[in-house]
Amino acid sequence: MQQRLEAGADRRRNGVNWQVLTPLVGLIALFVLGTIINPVFLSPINLFNVLTRACFIGIIAVGATFVIIAGGIDLSVGSMAALLAGVMIIGMNMLVGNVDSALLTILLGILLALLMGLAAGALNGLAITRGRIEPFIVTLGTLGIFRSVVTYLADGGTLSLDFGLRGAYRPVYYGHFLGIPYPILIFAAVAIVASVVLHRTRFGRYVYAIGSNEQVASYSAIDVRRIKTLTYVIQGLCVALAVIVYVPRLGSASGSTGILWELEAIAAVIIGGTALKGGSGHVWGTVVGAVMLSTIGNVLNLTDVISPYLNGAVQGVIIIVAVFLQRGRK
Repeated sequence: MQQRLEAGADRRRNGVNWQVLTPLVGLIALFVLGTIINPVFLSPINLFNVLTRACFIGIIAVGATFVIIAGGIDLSVGSMAALLAGVMIIGMNMLVGNVDSALLTILLGILLALLMGLAAGALNGLAITRGRIEPFIVTLGTLGIFRSVVTYLADGGTLSLDFGLRGAYRPVYYGHFLGIPYPILIFAAVAIVASVVLHRTRFGRYVYAIGSNEQVASYSAIDVRRIKTLTYVIQGLCVALAVIVYVPRLGSASGSTGILWELEAIAAVIIGGTALKGGSGHVWGTVVGAVMLSTIGNVLNLTDVISPYLNGAVQGVIIIVAVFLQRGRK
């Protein structure tokens, strides 16, 4: 653990946090490339589109940052998002006709999604810490469970939000404040709160300590099980927040909702400089990583040099390079 702490200090030499700055330099280079390829890239409409599309994965990735820094992994977030969206839609549709106010119906639906997210995160965390099962196994299992349940609830089809509620809920995704879309403001608020919790509180220091060396953290009187469980609860909460922003976009959910979101979230965390083995990382690096992934897709759409169908391949190459560079830092 001491070696990792020293490495962390090295990355902050001269008051510069290279862990955050390195992915930011990569993002700037990507912006320059996008501008050269197509001047439309820097238009406000396109930039807001890139940032808005980054919000779903970005919010989930912020939660994944806690889990990965603590030495865990969560492969179930995409399926969890599908289940939460499905249950949220069913719940709100059931309230139509029983609750006169559309706003109250939406607020109750949001509350349901938050509670479900906390419960799903706690389920993963308790199974890992109390059941002493590897995170990969537990979240791989819940990945299948969550996906199957939402497919069952949708009877193999699609769950659609009541048409009347769509109009009332629509501004959460398509509305804006002072010209800035609400999803971007929500993403920024989540990142700020998460940054304070992770980098300015005792809980955050415990997360880093556990990820650096769980055994030493346990000897230091840190309640490792409780802290690790809470990181999964935070992950579940972030998935719920992403779902709250996602549902008004399409007004539907199915068994195919959120497919591969878990890989994109993990990719955003790794690209942002967080070590896959835990012990180091930064929320703002994850934010930059999420924006980079969205930007890559946008740049590919603006050029004919590389097919947009190769977006996943480009992201895969970047992930491998990012992990290789992390290895080089050690």
